[in-house]
Amino acid sequence: MAGKPRLRALADDEWSDDVKELLEPQRAMGGGRVLNIFRTLAHHPGLMKRWLVFGAHVLGKSTLPPREREMAILRVGYLCRAEYEWGQHVLIARQVGMTDEEIGWVADGPDAPGWNELESLVLRATDELHADKTISDATWEALAKQWTDQQLLDLVFAVGQYTLVSMALNTLGVERDEGVPGLPD
Repeated sequence: MAGKPRLRALADDEWSDDVKELLEPQRAMGGGRVLNIFRTLAHHPGLMKRWLVFGAHVLGKSTLPPREREMAILRVGYLCRAEYEWGQHVLIARQVGMTDEEIGWVADGPDAPGWNELESLVLRATDELHADKTISDATWEALAKQWTDQQLLDLVFAVGQYTLVSMALNTLGVERDEGVPGLPD
């Protein structure tokens, strides 16, 4: 994301008591660091509070296997050209065992060599949701042979959540945190 942020990330001494209550757990989980997305959303504590609940489900409590979840999130970040989203989830994808080569394949999409059938379907469903705002019958039926109803729902909501987040990050001009990679060429 080029250019100046439209809403700057708030420094610790600018946080209201409500923001402190919301972000201190983020600091603890982040090893003492609070990410710029949270510092930016600190401009609207009520929104952040409610969004964090949903985001926690999608990222940490959904029924999706972590690898496939991260593949979908990375694909959304790539399709939305959300440099911040892509970079943060490159780091998470590595934590769940994806290689840098596989992360690169996400940018190439569902037909990149190396994907198994399920992985290709996850990326295809993500592409279809991005382009058409629905998953085609063929892709849905193929996924439904391998996943539960809850996993199918979690995939749709993960793609929707990270599309929303990507739109916000791009619109607000949230700057990448130190050490976070940008989009591939």
